[in-house]
Amino acid sequence: MYVRIKTSPNSKGKSVQIVSTTRKGSNVIQKIVRHVGMAYDEYELEKLKLLAESIKIKLEADCQELLISPEELAKIKIEHDKYSDDDYKVNLKHLKEEARVVSGIHDVYGSLFDEIGYAKIFAHPARNVHAGNVFKDIVLARVASPASKRASVDMLEEDFGISISLDSVYRMMDKLDGRAIDKLKDLSYSATSSLFASRISVIFFDCTTIYFESFSQDSLKKNGWSKDKKFGQPQVLLALIVTDEGFPVGYRVFEGNKYEGATLIPAITEIKQKYDIENVVFVADSAMMANYNTKFLDDNNISYIVGAKLKSLPKDLKDKILEGSNYTGTETGSVAEFKYNSKRLIVSYSQKRAKKDAHDRETAIASIQKKLEKTANPKDYLSSYGYKKYINVDTKAKLTLDQDKIDADSAYDGLLGVITNDSDRQAARILSHYHNLYQVEDAFRLTKHDLAVRPVFHWKPERVSAHIAICFCAYSLIKYLEYRVRFQYIKLSPEKIRQTLIKVQTSVLYDSKRKIRYGLPSKMSVDARKIYDIFKIKKNLTPYIIKKL
Repeated sequence: MYVRIKTSPNSKGKSVQIVSTTRKGSNVIQKIVRHVGMAYDEYELEKLKLLAESIKIKLEADCQELLISPEELAKIKIEHDKYSDDDYKVNLKHLKEEARVVSGIHDVYGSLFDEIGYAKIFAHPARNVHAGNVFKDIVLARVASPASKRASVDMLEEDFGISISLDSVYRMMDKLDGRAIDKLKDLSYSATSSLFASRISVIFFDCTTIYFESFSQDSLKKNGWSKDKKFGQPQVLLALIVTDEGFPVGYRVFEGNKYEGATLIPAITEIKQKYDIENVVFVADSAMMANYNTKFLDDNNISYIVGAKLKSLPKDLKDKILEGSNYTGTETGSVAEFKYNSKRLIVSYSQKRAKKDAHDRETAIASIQKKLEKTANPKDYLSSYGYKKYINVDTKAKLTLDQDKIDADSAYDGLLGVITNDSDRQAARILSHYHNLYQVEDAFRLTKHDLAVRPVFHWKPERVSAHIAICFCAYSLIKYLEYRVRFQYIKLSPEKIRQTLIKVQTSVLYDSKRKIRYGLPSKMSVDARKIYDIFKIKKNLTPYIIKKL
């Protein structure tokens, strides 16, 4: 057997497989023994290769290792009177490591999962205990190391000592229907609400696209404007609502060809019907700034702060925005306020932002010049997307940089505008809320990259919805744990917490001579000890007997 890396012209990823070869006469026949997973970058590829090698070694040895899950290890009660001191006297020559179980993820994230009640989202929880357990394991596997469902099943067995079948995962996903997802959202919202002394007062809204490794469309997966530049592949549109610290409020999945500005009203209506957001301040970027959206928010007495497209405003207003005498100084820059369609238009200027804007433009221009040296074919520049807006095509179809456009663009360096119907809050507070919009952007980064919500390998709309629900649950756990650790200990990033807990392991050792199985806990870092203390989780720190056969 060997590990094979296979590429396909129809996929951006690399498939990691375990393959066996047999010879029949003069022919060599290859058979895929195990499909380990699909990698989309070098980091994922290395992790899947390591996983594949460990599975291959186990298959070649034909070993039947005893699988001991973190939960089982945690439930083992140390009874010193049950075993004699002689039972702890071992000959190292007779010891063999049967398994090394990652216990930190299930101990801590699993405790939080149970505390919130996520396992009970399925109908008739008492009859669906197994589905709840599988859901928990798959969610925690995504927290630990996001991968395909098949790769997650393999990882759970190899690294966590948990054996579940891929079929049981799919059966669980089929039970993760609309009712279960609504229950999941309710539990997440309740957990978020419990963190606030009063009602949630500020929510942030944004959309992103999630593409599929497929080229076929259906009622949910449709081709549309892709933020991942996957214009030839179907996608869905994910609308996410979070608080100013990124805690989940809710989400909704739309068809892939839906205009993101048209998602606001359905999403907010759903949230309003279920939860109390009557006096909330709604924050979104300029993509949501459609007249029917602002009218809806006005009619429903919802305060809003949305990004303003300054360059698209009327000329007389743009002239005022570019007039420096209209601004008053602040600690971080300067601010001006104008009236626009009976609303407040607040514009801030930051020198730091101006430097960044200029740097980004200079980088874009350098990229244009480099490309113009390679090709002057106008067909390569038909789109005005990104840096191509700086290109001018004259009557002879000659491509040149348009200095007028560059100068016009530079006049707005450092400027940021927001429009609000809030007449009470000070301009500085309004801008502060809008600056916190990065929380939802950070949520998308965490969901799309760290939790690998994309690409999606499921085809049925129901399975797609279940996959996104799993990722949403994992995101919720990550944010809640990050908050607990920051509030009761120190600020640690989600990645730091993950790495800390993955290193909390237990080696299962077997004495072949005396037929005794021992647990040997790994050394815990200071951070790991503090996190365990937060959840009042007792951890065995010395070797102990698991079972005497």
